[in-house]
Amino acid sequence: MHAVAIDDPALETLLLPFVQGLLPWPQEGGALFLRARDGWPLHQRPLPGLVCEQSFKPDADALQRAGLTLVKPDDEARYPLVLVLPPRQRDEARALYARAVERVAPGGRIVACVSNNEGARSAQDDLRKLAGAVGDLTKNKCRVFWTAPLHVADSAASLDTALQAQWRKLDAPRRIAGDRFTSRPGVFAWDRIDPASALLVEQLPADLAGAAADLGAGFGYLSVELLARCPGITALDLYEAEERALDLARINLGAVETPATLGFHWHDVTAGLPKQYDVIISNPPFHTQGRADRPDIGRRFIAVAAEALKPGGRLWLVANRHLPYESVLTDSFGSVRTVAQNDGFKIIEAVKALPAKPAPKVKPFNRGELRRQSR
Repeated sequence: MHAVAIDDPALETLLLPFVQGLLPWPQEGGALFLRARDGWPLHQRPLPGLVCEQSFKPDADALQRAGLTLVKPDDEARYPLVLVLPPRQRDEARALYARAVERVAPGGRIVACVSNNEGARSAQDDLRKLAGAVGDLTKNKCRVFWTAPLHVADSAASLDTALQAQWRKLDAPRRIAGDRFTSRPGVFAWDRIDPASALLVEQLPADLAGAAADLGAGFGYLSVELLARCPGITALDLYEAEERALDLARINLGAVETPATLGFHWHDVTAGLPKQYDVIISNPPFHTQGRADRPDIGRRFIAVAAEALKPGGRLWLVANRHLPYESVLTDSFGSVRTVAQNDGFKIIEAVKALPAKPAPKVKPFNRGELRRQSR
C-alpha cells in the first residue's frame, strides 16, 4: 500500500543516516520504531524487520493502513536498532529514552530525531547523558543523533544504568489535584486541572440526562464531573485518541460510584462515532505535534458531535475564544448560544435540531361542497 506523501521533516531526517550510508540497517533482528509515524521516508527503500509502536490512534491507524506492523508497549523483544521520535514533554521523552535502552539488543544503537524548534540540542544532550557520546547530523531544520553500539551487559560501557533507572520512572502514573486523579507526564494538562475544562464543569446544567459521550476525554476529568453533577446520565462513553490517557481514565472512572454504564474507546474522533447520544461534552484538541493552531480538528469534533447527537441532543463545548468554530456550529445545530466567556475561553451549548413536523394533510378539493358553502 502506498503511503500518503505528507511532509514530515523529522521523519525524513531520522532516516538520513541510513540513506547516506552513515549507519547500516540491521541485516537481521529488525528494528523497533518508538512513537512511530507513517510517511514517505518509510517507503523510499526497504526497511526489513521494521516494527512500530504508537499510542496515538490517528498515527497508529495510518501506520496500519500503510501495511506496517504495530507492537504493544508490553512487548519485551530486543532489537539491534531502536528508532525514536521523542515527544515534546521532557519527562516523557527521557522515560522513552530509558525504555529504548531496555529494548536495544547488545551491540545495538538508538537513533533519535527532534526538530530544532522543539529542543533538538537539549534532546541530544539527554541521550548523551544516558548513553555516552553520540553522532549527529542536521538537516531540514532538524537534528538526528545516534549512540555508539550499546553493550548493555558490559559494566564498563558508557551507559549510565543508574540514570536509566531514574529516567524510566519519570512518566510513571501519579496522583494529582489533591489526590483526586491519577495522571502522568505527556498527556494533556497532565499535572493540573485544565482551566478550560474547569470552566466547562462550572457551567454544566444538572438536567443533562440519557446516554452521553466525552470526546477527547483525556485522563477523565470532565467525565468524572459530569457523572457527579448530572444524576440523569445513564451511560457514558469516553473517546480518547491517546491510549496512555485512556488507561488513566479507566483508573479515574473506576473510582467513581455510578449506576451509569461506562465505555472506554481508543478512537480517533475525527473518523466519526459509531453510536447516537443525548449529550456530548468536549474540550477538543486544536493542535497535534506542532505548536501551530489546528482549528480544523476542533471543527471536525463539532461536526462529528452533530452527526452523533439525537434530535434535540445537546453539545456542551469549551474552546479558546479566538478559535473560529461559530460557522460549523451554526451550520450543524438548530440553536447555538455562548453560555460564558472567561480567561480567554468560551463555553457553548449547541442543540441538535428536531426533525421538521410533516405538513398536515389537506382534504381533496370537492366542487360540490364548495357550491353548497357558497349558497
